[in-house]
Amino acid sequence: MPSLRELQRGFAAGVFNPSASDFARHIHPGRFPAERHFQVYCHNVFESLTGALRAVYPVVERLVGEGFFRYAADTYIHGHPPTSGNLHDFGASFAEFLAEFPPARELVYLSDVAHLEWSWHQSFHAADGAPLSLTELAAIAPDRYDTIKFKLHPAARLLASPYPLLRIWQVNQPAYRDDMTVNLDQGGDKLLVMRRKQVEIELLGDGDYALLSAIAAGVVLACAAEQAIQAQPDYDLTAALGRHIVAGTLTGISF
Repeated sequence: MPSLRELQRGFAAGVFNPSASDFARHIHPGRFPAERHFQVYCHNVFESLTGALRAVYPVVERLVGEGFFRYAADTYIHGHPPTSGNLHDFGASFAEFLAEFPPARELVYLSDVAHLEWSWHQSFHAADGAPLSLTELAAIAPDRYDTIKFKLHPAARLLASPYPLLRIWQVNQPAYRDDMTVNLDQGGDKLLVMRRKQVEIELLGDGDYALLSAIAAGVVLACAAEQAIQAQPDYDLTAALGRHIVAGTLTGISF
């Protein structure tokens, strides 16, 4: 007689790979044979997980169509079963999966679109962060400025792509009614995804992206500023810091 843990593990393995499982032999038949009961449960699990992916990746689904998306989702679920009891965690590696998914090979931008949608999803569900005030910053002694480490808001996410992701995302929103054309050769985007009153996607310049990326990596202000100026020689650090503090992008400091 298998232990409870063995039954649980066998059940989970059977759900995501039923053709290689004989778990149905542990199920008492009822109105239907045991295999049918297990098949119904497996179907419901896959429908639930597919629905979770559709909720997070609506632009990806619109780009490829419902049939293709369901095929991709089914393949993904078989190879990447959930590891958390929180359904909001499911689909974290879908962008990486799409990058290696042979049927999507010609859609070179699709993986980056998925990265953007996962960033939006993360930002929406992230914790709140107390804004950093200019008064708090003004109280710091000038000789300590170089050693300051800023913190990004918990709902801030940074993303860079060689493709015009913001344009792709915008034209695939349900309410969008303007020109639908996208020129993939127009250049890439550097983006900040940030939840304020709602989730916003902001196009960043080279300097802003370098600065915020360095801050996210825990780099001190002096080094972060140097990286920003290397990326954009005319970068106005003072104005940028003031802008990001007022906007709530920066929420804390340490030394």
